[in-house]
Order: sequence, then structure tokens, then C-alpha cells
Amino acid sequence: MILLLQYTLIFASVLLLVALGGCFSEHSGVINIGLEGIMVMGALGGALMMKFLPESTPAFGMILLVVLASIVLGVLYSLLLAVAAINFKADQTLVGTAMNLLGTAAATVLVKAMNTAESVDNVSSTIQYINAKKAFIVNIGSFEFNWFMLLAILALVGSYVSLYKTRFGLRLMACGEHPQAADSVGINVYKMRYAGVLISGMLGGLGGIVYITAGVSEWKFENGVAGFGFLALAVMIFGQWKPTRIALAALLFGFFRALGNVYTGFDLLKALNIPGSVYNMLPYIISLVVLAFTSKKSRAPKAEGIPYDKGQR
Repeated sequence: MILLLQYTLIFASVLLLVALGGCFSEHSGVINIGLEGIMVMGALGGALMMKFLPESTPAFGMILLVVLASIVLGVLYSLLLAVAAINFKADQTLVGTAMNLLGTAAATVLVKAMNTAESVDNVSSTIQYINAKKAFIVNIGSFEFNWFMLLAILALVGSYVSLYKTRFGLRLMACGEHPQAADSVGINVYKMRYAGVLISGMLGGLGGIVYITAGVSEWKFENGVAGFGFLALAVMIFGQWKPTRIALAALLFGFFRALGNVYTGFDLLKALNIPGSVYNMLPYIISLVVLAFTSKKSRAPKAEGIPYDKGQR
């Protein structure tokens, strides 16, 4: 039971971080379908930092540098969407899809090239971080507390406060609802949309490193992030673009994802004789069912996905 709780919280942390990132982007008026690719690049930045930092690095320094590396690479990669969608008014869905394909491919090529340079016999796309990962874990009895869980909670509180209690958040949401009206009162819509997309890159990149360190000490980048970017979009929609609801949705989806990791420890679940792959499919099946019944009542920001034209009224 403790293991189920542990995995639920860590997977919920991943979904919460990435879904909050998507929430900021869409509140600014830009649909970020590229969260999957951003997660991969953030995971790559964090994994490379863990690989090359000396083992003598203090735990706090390790956590800080890995988080910064994931955030920086996630933000830089999200610039592709920002420039294409905001400056060149490209189709946001197509750009996001291309980012997802490019992210996994680029990470795989880069890691293989790096491994080949280190050893001619090693051409895998795997990065190991066995010892570095220990910095993120604190054992509380039989429960493994991950510092990323705390980061997810802080991101939730920060997102709620910034969106609803600050001038920045209110201006951001105004740009996603009616950018022409926002522009008429002196709000720079382009800057606000850039801010929304870059924040989504920051949180998405952070979610990537949380995902690959959730249960293993190495990651093969050919595997990507197993659709968690799309699952986070489902969490965001189910949560109605509101941070508190997104948190509850992340816990629900995280629970079903955790079942795939721990079902062998439950006699009742083993007695059902259901293959483990079915439990791994549960969060995606649940997302389809939930969206089928709730999508009609969804209220997305009115101007999301619509390129801003300053001359349009």
C-alpha cells in the first residue's frame, strides 16, 4: 500500500507539473501540444547533468543544478513553439506535433553520439544516473520521499497565486480570452504569450526529469516519455484549466498509472489474472473515457490557438 502511495504521488507530480505548464501556455492563448517533446528535452538536460556532475557534489547542489538544467533546456526548446506560433503565426498544433517527433529523435541521436564517443562498442541511447539519483530520495521508514514531490506542491501554490492573485496572471488570462481588448488597455500580447509558452517549457522540462527518475536509475531516450505529455493535456482539460482541479485530476490519473507498477503486490489484483500491460494502459483508457464525457462542458480560453493579429477587432 505504501508503494502504491509512493508511485501515485510521484506520477501525480509529473502530471501536475506538465499540466500546469500547459495551463499557462493556453491561458496566454497558445496551444502547447509539444509538451511531450519538451519533457524529453528537459529529461535530457537533467540526465546529462546527473551523469557529468562529480559524485562528491552535495545533495542540495545536485538537486539545484539538475533542476536548473532541466528548466533551461525545456525553456530553450519551447522557444521553437513561441517563435513559430507568435512571430510567424504558424499552426500551433502542427508545430507542437513536430516538436514531439523532433524531441525524442534529437535526444536519441545526441545520447548515442555521446556514448559512441566514450566507447565504440556503446551505441545505446541510455544515460545512467545510479548514484546521482540518491540525492533526490529521503527514506521515511519504508516510504521514499522524493524532493520533486515538494517541488510539485510549490509549483501548484505558485501557479494558483500567480494566475489569480497577481497582475501578471490576470493579464496573461486576458490575452487568452480577448487579446484585442487586452491590447487596447496597453498589455503587450506578444510578450505575455511568450511568457506563457516559456513557463510551460520550464514546468514541462522539470516534469521530464521527474518522470525518468520516478522508478529507474537509467533512461533509454528512444522510449521518450511514454505519452505522459499527452496525458498531462488530458489532466489539464479534465481540470478545466484551473490549478486546484488540475491537482485533483493529476492524483486520479497518477493513481491509475501507479497500479501498473505495483499490481503484483496486491493479491486481489493478481487474482484477477489481468496482464500487467492492461494496468499500464489504464490511465490512457481513463483519459479517453473522461474526455468523452466531459469535453462538451469544457471551457477553454476563448482565444487559444488563434494567432494574434493586432489589426483585427
